[in-house]
Amino acid sequence: MKEQIVENVEIIDIADKGKAIGKQDDRVFLVDNAVPGDFVDLKAYKKRKGMLMARVLKTVKESPDRVNAFCKHFDDCGGCKWQHLSYDAQLKFKQKQVTDAFTRIAKVELPSLPDILPSPKLKYYRNKLEFSFSNKKWVTRKEDIGVGDEHHALGFHVAGRFDKVLDVDECFLQHDLNNKIRNFIRDFAVDNNFTFYDIREQHGFLRNIIIRNTNENQWMLVVIFGEKQVANIELIMDALKQQFNELNSLLYVINEKKNDTIYDLDVITFNGDSTITEEMLGMKFEISPKAFFQPNMYQAPNLYNVALEFAEIKSTDVVYDLYCGTGTISCLAAKHAKQVIGIESVYDAITDAKKNAKLNDLNNTTFLVGDMKDVLTENLFNQHGKPDLIIVDPPRMGMHQNVVESIMQSQVKRIVYISCNPATQARDMSLLKEIYKLDRIQAVDMFPYTSHVENVILLNRI
Repeated sequence: MKEQIVENVEIIDIADKGKAIGKQDDRVFLVDNAVPGDFVDLKAYKKRKGMLMARVLKTVKESPDRVNAFCKHFDDCGGCKWQHLSYDAQLKFKQKQVTDAFTRIAKVELPSLPDILPSPKLKYYRNKLEFSFSNKKWVTRKEDIGVGDEHHALGFHVAGRFDKVLDVDECFLQHDLNNKIRNFIRDFAVDNNFTFYDIREQHGFLRNIIIRNTNENQWMLVVIFGEKQVANIELIMDALKQQFNELNSLLYVINEKKNDTIYDLDVITFNGDSTITEEMLGMKFEISPKAFFQPNMYQAPNLYNVALEFAEIKSTDVVYDLYCGTGTISCLAAKHAKQVIGIESVYDAITDAKKNAKLNDLNNTTFLVGDMKDVLTENLFNQHGKPDLIIVDPPRMGMHQNVVESIMQSQVKRIVYISCNPATQARDMSLLKEIYKLDRIQAVDMFPYTSHVENVILLNRI
């Protein structure tokens, strides 16, 4: 379509991925960096699914919910898309997202809906961040150059541009030590003429870093190298060891593959331990570099308390924890249950789960590794006992239909379903509602300044 200027458009709602919805007459616009209540002049540049993609040229009238973004990277970084939206408004739209998913997708009647649980901290709340190296730095609009071809960057991928990385020197998502580590690595690499990864051509020495930390103030750094340059690996890893004595776990991976995943690769311990330890709700949990752990370390205890309250676990219950990760929920449930069976597809996570059960002196847990749709079968129930309660916490895409069918065939009485994507949770609910009733629901804000929301539901067999 031909670009067009549209004046005085009212922003009326929030859409998926943090974009805003504007409307004028019969035209609907999908807009970046706008807030419901704004009136804006737009440039519409593309039509998609009946909506006009547009960018703001001028804000004519500001919404009362609009606030100033605090991060200098806000206009260019695809991370915290709601920094310009007041926190009260963020919570309101997240609650609406949950309500809309269950009424429109699941088509179920909602029980009494309590207020969403706000995050105890709005900044520095994450315990894990991943950054990418690139020799194709994204040069921002403020720099008025466009896309740079030979610029070093260490930061986040630019939305919609897989091969371009925004160089980030300050991020408010994780404790400030993450900024010091990242900036040191970038400067050290430039000073030593190390090559930054070419994402399109798939070559280069420095590829990614992962930084993890815990409430116990333990820190892990994983450096992923794209090439096996032994002397240079030793040089940079030794420099990190000398510079940051806060690092309890200094690790590296050599990834010469065509994709970024490290799940199938060896992690080498350069200095310190191979894991770090988190304490939560009176229990300790070891976290390995490949394992999933709830990213908001301050809100995670509240999320799990909601799940346990919904579960009402009895001492005679056999509990199945599906997508159990490092066994956090499994261990918390095992304090109250007769037996807990945790299932997860990531081998290293199951190794951690077994360690965590032992660390907390639990002898009523069993952990199994495999694809959920293949493991969760009638044979499994015959071997370990029919479940009295199933807890599920799947990835964003929700559960495979075979898993949903296996749960229904088990005739389990209670299901507690934790989800980071209410839309796929509601999709699964649309199948489960055949024999289950939605009795309780609680939204939890795990990710301030983003459109993401965690949601917990309790289902009881009809």
